[in-house]
Amino acid sequence: MAFVSQRFLPITKPFTEPKSKPRPTIFLPKGLPQTSRIFSSTNRKRWVVAVAEELDVIPVQSSDSTDQQDGVLARIEVEEEGELANQVGGFAGEGRFSFEGAGEFQGFSSSSSSSRSLEGEGEAKDVERLIDRSINATIVLAAGSFAVTKLLTIDADYWHGWTIFEILRYAPQHNWSAYEEALKANPVFAKMVISGVVYSLGDWIAQCFDGKPLFEFDRARMLRSGLVGFTLHGSLSHYYYQFCEALFPSQDWWVVPAKVAFDQTLWAAVWNSIYYTVVGFLRFDSPANVFGELKATFWPMLTAGWKLWPFAHLITYGVIPLEQRLLWVDCVELIWVTILSTYSNEKSEARVSEASAEVASSSPSTGSSE
Repeated sequence: MAFVSQRFLPITKPFTEPKSKPRPTIFLPKGLPQTSRIFSSTNRKRWVVAVAEELDVIPVQSSDSTDQQDGVLARIEVEEEGELANQVGGFAGEGRFSFEGAGEFQGFSSSSSSSRSLEGEGEAKDVERLIDRSINATIVLAAGSFAVTKLLTIDADYWHGWTIFEILRYAPQHNWSAYEEALKANPVFAKMVISGVVYSLGDWIAQCFDGKPLFEFDRARMLRSGLVGFTLHGSLSHYYYQFCEALFPSQDWWVVPAKVAFDQTLWAAVWNSIYYTVVGFLRFDSPANVFGELKATFWPMLTAGWKLWPFAHLITYGVIPLEQRLLWVDCVELIWVTILSTYSNEKSEARVSEASAEVASSSPSTGSSE
């Protein structure tokens, strides 16, 4: 067995830089689709294969074996992919992307985000409104239940053997007796409690009269009005009626009209000014706003009272005893407090709306100057 040396051919050929390949020219027949954005790269390759099978193309002048095998198809596929990239990216040769309709896309995204934020704000407001309504309903039902229970159980110690008819029959009489005893024991505090309750109810009625639902009233506003009635109206009215009796001690026929005139000039002006001033400061308004509202509403409120109080005070000073006058006046003030609270809060809400309108009108001009 003999070994014969043989010379093997080199496996690899020396690397030579390929020459630039000329772009093939393809003439598409009529009816075949031109470059269109609606065709995907796969569809374009299919059309290229069809063209390569049916049409004559210029042969590729290249020493690369891959180009020799694939021929023009490789070049066409590369060009098709590049053309697709140009269609997607825009100016590919310039090295930047330019999406058509980018502004519309951004506008759509911003509008969708703003709509989502508005929906979130609406849901938060609905939840807050539901919570406020629940709190208000709890307050109203608790206060109403307490008042009705106290009125009906005034004779609870004597109910043994009583019928429902007897309980309802004697409850008003015995409640009145309990009120007279409270007036004798502590007249100022009893009148303060009555005025506080009346002013709170009057403000609630005013809010319902303004169009608010029954359980969507402003608790802070009702508390302010009730606080003014409790701390000021009850006590000041107690001493005012005593002062008025000392000022006009006579029992002549002209005393009642004189008391009514004095009440509806001096005392009405003083009390309306006190109410507006204290309620304004409880709202944390500035002194300029408080006195501005007082100046704007002083005369209209004084003249509005003349449509109601002169007729009511003919009974106040002519029929009602001294110790019972405030209770009668508070019953009439359920109507008057509704008017008083409506006037006061209308001015405040109008001022707030005007301030917000001024801010809204000044914000575009500020943005444009920037």
